[in-house]
Amino acid sequence: MAASFNKVYLMGNLTRDPEVRTTPAGLKIAKFGLAVNRRYRTRDNELKEETTFVDIDAFGAQAETLERYCQKGSPLFVEGRLRLDQWQTSNGENRSKLNVVLENFQFIGSNREGGGSGSDERSAPATQQPAKEAPKGREKTDGGDTFEEDEDIPF
Repeated sequence: MAASFNKVYLMGNLTRDPEVRTTPAGLKIAKFGLAVNRRYRTRDNELKEETTFVDIDAFGAQAETLERYCQKGSPLFVEGRLRLDQWQTSNGENRSKLNVVLENFQFIGSNREGGGSGSDERSAPATQQPAKEAPKGREKTDGGDTFEEDEDIPF
């Protein structure tokens, strides 16, 4: 039997502010929703769009960073794994829900591009780390951060 592989890559916008709680042991857990859009054409060449809503759980330092810098509408690139939660209701019915456990993420855009309001103290920088100096001839022309090598682009 072949080995298993459980990896999810999503890019979308937060549907709500991250809901953060702290366990008795001091571990922070952030729960948030991500709206991911898909555009396609029908057989009649009509442009359609569908939105998928995904619940995501983040833990530890990542939960703290998301709480500090993200809010409803923030664009985010997420890497994670699928997890199936199962429970039984008070009526004895079995329920289940598929969600994503965050393993890594990147902020998308910048405050100027709608990634934050600029006046909100939780507004995030465009990336988690300061941008490196771009090789000559590879600078952005809009006055923003510099580009990294093509190999560093996550998609």
